[in-house]
Amino acid sequence: MSLPAILALILATVLAMEFVAWGSHKYIMHGFGWAWHRDHHEPHDKMLEKNDLFGLFGAALSISMFAVGSPMIMGASAWAPGTWIGLGVLIYGIIYTVVHDGLVHQRYFRWVPRRGYAKRLVQAHKLHHATIGKEGGVSFGFVFARDPAKLKAELKVQREAGVAVVREALVD
Repeated sequence: MSLPAILALILATVLAMEFVAWGSHKYIMHGFGWAWHRDHHEPHDKMLEKNDLFGLFGAALSISMFAVGSPMIMGASAWAPGTWIGLGVLIYGIIYTVVHDGLVHQRYFRWVPRRGYAKRLVQAHKLHHATIGKEGGVSFGFVFARDPAKLKAELKVQREAGVAVVREALVD
């Protein structure tokens, strides 16, 4: 593969992972995986959460793709793009860890952005946490954040329709 093709594949994988993460978050974490994800939505003072177990699936996907692309493991049947897809998944995992766990939830560092896209990311994810329970909700992605004003309006519609229970602070 040429260098431009490799870089394009890595970038495409990073972008695709946001959609995979969105779907996983909305339909697995807020669905049958709620038992693991619930503690992420509830106050606690623990260093780790059951929710952190979901990261093992991303790691397994990345490792699997590295293995599929490795001639040392797969021999002549190695699929070279697998290595670069595995790298894209790894890069997304690093971005997720820094943005979601670090910036939004401040698990690794303390910095509250005052403006720009970082502020928008934090606001969007805080609005995700505005609902009580797994039903309803907004902003299931981790890196692409919609306009917080639109997310707030969407939460209001969900609350009025009885789809979501919204924390008191957001009830207008």
